[in-house]
Amino acid sequence: MPQYLISVWHDGEYGENYFSDPDIARLGQQVGALNEKMEATGAWVFGAGLQPQSTATVVRSTGGDVSMTDGPYAETKEQMGGFWVIEAADLDAALDWAGQCAAACEGPVELRPMQVEPEAEG
Repeated sequence: MPQYLISVWHDGEYGENYFSDPDIARLGQQVGALNEKMEATGAWVFGAGLQPQSTATVVRSTGGDVSMTDGPYAETKEQMGGFWVIEAADLDAALDWAGQCAAACEGPVELRPMQVEPEAEG
């Protein structure tokens, strides 16, 4: 079954009091209920929230040399705050899940299909 990445996007940095905000707690409950629904239907593969973009490290490799710098990679006010990896029968089913994710998070999500390795002939 095809797999899809659903990424959750937020505006701006969030601080250490983020999870004590009543609105964030409400969103957490909505996302938790959606996670349970995904698990019950077999769509759930994996999901997680991410630490703020200020915790990111950008790692590059050029000509065998590896360098590391404080992140984020992209300088933008929007940041990926979390993601789901789901399995869905087709794009329409994945779009339905993405709509439910956007509703639970009360914000935009991006849906992208996973690459599929071509089967080796043998």
